[in-house]
Amino acid sequence: MPRYTIEQLQHMRESEDHVEFKKGEHGNVSYNGAGKDKPQERRRCILGYVAALCNEGGGRIVIGMHDAYPHKVIGTKQCLNGIGQLESDIYRDMGIRPDIYELYEDEEAKSGRVLVIEVPPHPIGKVFKFEDVALMRVGEELKPMDDKTFISIIQEQEPDFSEHICEGITIDDLDKEAIKVMKERYAEKQKNPTFTSLSDAQALSDLRLIIGDKVTNAALLLVGKEEVIERFYPQAKVMLEYRNTESQIHFDNRKSFGQPFFLLIDELWE
Repeated sequence: MPRYTIEQLQHMRESEDHVEFKKGEHGNVSYNGAGKDKPQERRRCILGYVAALCNEGGGRIVIGMHDAYPHKVIGTKQCLNGIGQLESDIYRDMGIRPDIYELYEDEEAKSGRVLVIEVPPHPIGKVFKFEDVALMRVGEELKPMDDKTFISIIQEQEPDFSEHICEGITIDDLDKEAIKVMKERYAEKQKNPTFTSLSDAQALSDLRLIIGDKVTNAALLLVGKEEVIERFYPQAKVMLEYRNTESQIHFDNRKSFGQPFFLLIDELWE
């Protein structure tokens, strides 16, 4: 995560920039809410804000600056000479690895110390909790996460492999005959004969197989040149095997298909 300067932090907005400002003049921001009786008070601690910011997609806790905009430096002794221990404690208790660093309003005099805890975003589909409660920031408060936000996080998925850009190839690495077949099949399916008159680049772009001048994995596997597929994804083959009996392990005949999908499918069915 990027490291910010005091000047940059002073002009951040808490909600828009996912930042939580705490004065912490005497190093008095609680680590885990110990000593507080009410749950809503215990949550307003370092671990509570780490959980909430992580659930927000990442952010930062800034200790030693006023929460009123523009944020003036107050200075703090929070975790003075103990940054490494704080990082270790957060990782031990939350499984989150923050980046923690100090800034000084006056670097030479080492005055106006500010402590910044950079919180990474949650892994896809994972919600973080403090005292078994999934937290989110609502104004100045830390509240139990609402059902809609909770469900939206746990239903997150990794981007589809087919959507990823295949770095290192261009449209010239695609097979023109395979593209021609694809356009014909698509035009037939959509009952849109004019699709075949589109340029290859336009057709590929319309089908989201290329993004700008970048080629997706789907494009390579569907219409890529066989030797390029072999170079990038040598495992992307269809193996057709024949056995005389259902129980035998060795095959009596085998054929490997490594062409782009739109060229291998008819041959495979034959």
